[in-house]
Amino acid sequence: MQMSQLRNGLQLLPGTPSRLARFTAVVICAVLWLGACDSDDLPEAQVRAVITEAERAAEDRNASALFDLIAPDYRDGRGNGVEDIKRYVRGYLIAHQSIHMLTRVEAVELPASDLARVRATVGMLGRETESESSWDLAAEVYEFDITLAREDGEWRVTRADWRRAGAY
Repeated sequence: MQMSQLRNGLQLLPGTPSRLARFTAVVICAVLWLGACDSDDLPEAQVRAVITEAERAAEDRNASALFDLIAPDYRDGRGNGVEDIKRYVRGYLIAHQSIHMLTRVEAVELPASDLARVRATVGMLGRETESESSWDLAAEVYEFDITLAREDGEWRVTRADWRRAGAY
């Protein structure tokens, strides 16, 4: 499915946008932190290569893998820190029995060898856990601006800002 189809075709369900945005931010953070690849890889290649791995971690609902990807001094544009995001992720994973993501990295900038800025678009679909046969779906598309720092060969997210796709 194309991102434009995802943007145009998904209907936002009541009560889901802020939770989806926060969870998606954590997933992006997780994806990017996993970018500790071989030292011969270029940093941009490391960041891009890990997107698929992070999506898998989110879709597998692996909270600890997601938590490990966030820097201890993380702050997002809404004032949330690491502990705020961890609480949110735990709740989201409990509330949604399945998570499906579609991520597109729009740009990667490397202003320094240990600093990266990423712009990404993420579509996410989650199913509520109330009933296996339930059609209670939460879906949304967000645009993210993420700052990562590399310490000891590992990329970790230090800041994330997000908005609904198309909203400026």
